[in-house]
Amino acid sequence: MTAARNRRRGVFVGAASLLLISLLAGCADPEAQSSQLSGSADASAGSSSVSAGASESASSARQQESTESPAASATSDGLSLDEYSTSAPTSLWVVVNKQRPFDPLDWAPDDLVTVTLNGSTGQLRSEAGDALTALAQASDQDTGEQMTIRSSYRSYDRQVTVYDGWVSQYGQEEADTISARPGYSEHQTGLVVDIAISTDECTLNACFADTATGAWVAENAWQFGFIVRYPEGRDATTGYVYEPWHLRYVGVELATYMHDNGITALEDVFGLGDAADY
Repeated sequence: MTAARNRRRGVFVGAASLLLISLLAGCADPEAQSSQLSGSADASAGSSSVSAGASESASSARQQESTESPAASATSDGLSLDEYSTSAPTSLWVVVNKQRPFDPLDWAPDDLVTVTLNGSTGQLRSEAGDALTALAQASDQDTGEQMTIRSSYRSYDRQVTVYDGWVSQYGQEEADTISARPGYSEHQTGLVVDIAISTDECTLNACFADTATGAWVAENAWQFGFIVRYPEGRDATTGYVYEPWHLRYVGVELATYMHDNGITALEDVFGLGDAADY
């Protein structure tokens, strides 16, 4: 659609001016899923306001080359896959899954800001927060729905509580299929958001993909630097079932590369292999 194309151009220009290489392993907030079943929402805390500038920690991360990725260092599109590390937790391209925990396990970002969408709030790293705000504004305008934040940044300690709750309820084997162990949750990156709509229709459910917002995000999120991190049919690689609400920020350049080349899993970009189990 014309409006989306115009916004895409704007995002690219903004990304270049901020020296971004690219403008959300955890899964959707399991506690939020539990809250949905009991009728209560999982609230995110934060006190900072969204910054207009790029993350300084992300800028320093681009200096760290990934030594783990066997994929080619440069693509035919001219994208350098060594531009950011896939292991440094500060990196925009860090890959966190059941085989790739944080180092250290309790790492926390230092540039978290509070993002507000239609009365809901969450915390993200500064760069991702700016991009989410722009994405939500565009989606709301095109769909007539109101995007909200269901879950965003979760600390290591928070994930301990969330994961232990699922283990207590279902046992560890089943809990591992729906929740990340502490230190293995993508939400800890500060680059992940679980989105919903104000009516709570299909919240944290695969049918979210059938809502106007879900369909719009699937089609346009890449223009704002986000990918649907756990795509349909790729659980053997990502470790999690389809989550059309779970967005991961990787930056516009990498998101565009994945979109243009039909790459659906972040692991595939860097040749990291499957991460179905711990």
